[in-house]
Amino acid sequence: MATDTLKSTTGAVGATGGLRRLLLDNGALTALIVLVIALSALSGDFLTTDNLLNVGVQAAVTAVLAFGVTFVIVSAGIDLSVGSVAALSATVLAWSATSHGVPVVIAVVLAVATGIVAGLVNGFLIAYGKLPPFIATLAMLSVARGLSLVVSEGSPIPFPDSVSHLGDTLGGWLPVPVLVMIVMGLIAAFVLGRTYIGRSMYAIGGNEEAARLSGLRVKKQKLAIYAFSGLFAAVAGIVLAARLSSAQPQAADGYELDAIAAVVIGGASLAGGTGKASGTLIGALILAVLRNGLNLLNVSAFWQQVVIGVVIALAVLLDTLRRKAGATPVAAGTGGNKGRQAGTYALAAVVTVAIVGATSFLHNGSSSTANPKMGLSLSTLNNPFFVQIRAGAQAEAKKLGVDLTVTDAQNDASQQANQLQNFTSSNLGAIIVNPVDSDAASNSVKAADKAKIPVIAVDRGVNKATVDTLVASDNVAGGELSARTIGEKLGGKGKIVILQGQAGTSAARERAEGFAKGLKAYPGIKVVAQQPADFDRTKGLDVMSNLLQAHPDVQGVIAANDEMALGAIKALGSKAGKSVQVIGFDGTPDGLTAVKKGTLYASVAQQPTQLGRIAVDNALKALQGKKVQETVKVPVKVVTKENVAGFSG
Repeated sequence: MATDTLKSTTGAVGATGGLRRLLLDNGALTALIVLVIALSALSGDFLTTDNLLNVGVQAAVTAVLAFGVTFVIVSAGIDLSVGSVAALSATVLAWSATSHGVPVVIAVVLAVATGIVAGLVNGFLIAYGKLPPFIATLAMLSVARGLSLVVSEGSPIPFPDSVSHLGDTLGGWLPVPVLVMIVMGLIAAFVLGRTYIGRSMYAIGGNEEAARLSGLRVKKQKLAIYAFSGLFAAVAGIVLAARLSSAQPQAADGYELDAIAAVVIGGASLAGGTGKASGTLIGALILAVLRNGLNLLNVSAFWQQVVIGVVIALAVLLDTLRRKAGATPVAAGTGGNKGRQAGTYALAAVVTVAIVGATSFLHNGSSSTANPKMGLSLSTLNNPFFVQIRAGAQAEAKKLGVDLTVTDAQNDASQQANQLQNFTSSNLGAIIVNPVDSDAASNSVKAADKAKIPVIAVDRGVNKATVDTLVASDNVAGGELSARTIGEKLGGKGKIVILQGQAGTSAARERAEGFAKGLKAYPGIKVVAQQPADFDRTKGLDVMSNLLQAHPDVQGVIAANDEMALGAIKALGSKAGKSVQVIGFDGTPDGLTAVKKGTLYASVAQQPTQLGRIAVDNALKALQGKKVQETVKVPVKVVTKENVAGFSG
């Protein structure tokens, strides 16, 4: 009896332990299945062919970057430069092919070579220069991003049409980026599991000293490993630029963190020695599914960042638990368990399809809301001006009985393209877009036009695509007004500095153009310095503090928005509003407060609340089939201490 009891208990423990081991070994796959099932139940728009293809497209760039980062992490390294290298490679391709007439094939080779060279430099600094991988690749992050801005002169460069087809679809439904992702994933899996360099990665990551003593040329292997990472970054950059129809100098900013997160979520250990391409693909899909689903559920962009951070933390915790429990190492090319892994994936697919099919009944026959639905994609919500646009839009939507979904692109043209694709696949009644970049938004707007969804552009137009209405102020005219205001205040002569906006954005270019035009009427005004401060108050403070060291006798400041103007005021201290006159742009609440105090002489106000209100009003008219104006201009106004009391944005 005792023996029987012992056997029974052992069997139960073994079954429980086997299930626990299965879940630990396939934690990322389990998480993906749970996410798909949950989002299918919560949103009827998630489980559609168009939306699932959107998820694949949105995962593609991150996945390709992450495949390259997998090589590095498996070998116990890190690569923080892949996002910047991707942007630089795409910029080199567009610059050489479009601006200098280089044949497209050679331009593509140059772009790929750029990524490989960047990787080789990283590898050389790490292997031979003995720099920590974190420091070496952090330096390359800055260098590559700077070179991208230098080559492009801070402006997007149109992508060659022959290469832009990488952002299209085959047969009108299969996205090319998904095919590229699959091909690069197969290459990564082959390198990791079937080649000498792949086995070297695992050996170096497991124990670098033991690998060296066993005869492995560790330094040369590291050169190859980081070169692979640069190669994959270049491919990702080309795919990203093809999707946006332009090479953006600020593209893929922060993507290195998503790539690392995808690798870790997919089961690789930051300690090195474990990881595989299939796990990385699952990690990238988890991030894409999360962002897509949270957009469809109208979850705030700020909370989306919180959720993704929690997922990354849980992934690392799972990695720790897996190693403590002695779970099977996630290493490619280790024989003996491939059949079991294939069975696991097949079983997971069957279970997912069955449960998702069942949850689809939750949405069958459900009546849609009587309220019209709209989506508003803002370039950023990290700026009071765009927060006011949102406030005006939400107030008007509430008044008109409109269900409005607001998303934050965080100044990332690719992320905004994803959001617009999600809006289109959700069959919203109308879309309002405040483009990060006027060229980059064109493909997404064309897709909405094809789906017969009205599109309203607010604050910035969309190039090479048709929108029903553009609701905007004239940035160029506003820039001229700023220049005239400072010119008149200084009596037509004096030294000034200009704080420019974020390089690559249409608002920064147009306002700078307006400044230049307006200052032509005042030959006595000398611009002693022009520097970008990225529309950011902190950067405005730092840049202005630096410029004051070289130009302490400056008498005026023109800033491309109020945030930078407020930073400049902080740097100027007691000089602001007295010996130095500062002009801002946008008419934000903080800017108007500074005008009342007299530290900010004037702000060229665009009335952002009105922009948001008018955009929603025109979107509803277009949705109802009513005639709308092609352009609605909201006048700008110079707000000074004399008229600020009566101004309402």
